[in-house]
Amino acid sequence: MNFLEVISLSFSFFLLMDPIGNIPLFITILNPIPEERKKKIVAREMLIALFTILVFAVVGEKLLDLLDISTQTLSISGGIILFIIALRMIFSNDAAETSSNVTTKEPFIVPLAIPLIAGPSILAAVMIFAKKQNNNLTLILSIMIAWMISFIILLLSQNLKKFLKENTILALERLMGLILTFIATEMLLQGVESFIKNILYAS
Repeated sequence: MNFLEVISLSFSFFLLMDPIGNIPLFITILNPIPEERKKKIVAREMLIALFTILVFAVVGEKLLDLLDISTQTLSISGGIILFIIALRMIFSNDAAETSSNVTTKEPFIVPLAIPLIAGPSILAAVMIFAKKQNNNLTLILSIMIAWMISFIILLLSQNLKKFLKENTILALERLMGLILTFIATEMLLQGVESFIKNILYAS
């Protein structure tokens, strides 16, 4: 197991879970909930999100094999998807607009676990990396590290919101989006390079 690869994957998954960008949404959604219930709800929703992500990490590779989707296709399409997600992070509006339709009921699975944490971007990413990785332990460990850091951040979201302020959170999210564009571009270039090599080899 390559330690640097674990760190790199963990960082990518952390960006896709976007816990810092989700702080205002978590606070708004949980605002009507009694204080003593909030941390329990965050813990429950994060565990549901983790279970969902791990299922896609394990089953996703078999699904892609069943559909006969190549690594090149995954890299190119994954790079495009991540690039779009990154652009949305960079050019997103204030979180207050995003949370305008929040209900006063206690959330269960939707929207905290899915799609805020276990959203399409992270689920697609773990499927892509599951297909590319030879070592499942690296993938699972990377998911666990990213999830644990995200869990701690969101568990302390009330304190972090007061400390960071909304403008700081928005700036950090856009910085993460910028870093994610680099990762997405690299993934896309790797897919294109591999695709071109296959064509040249076949000819």
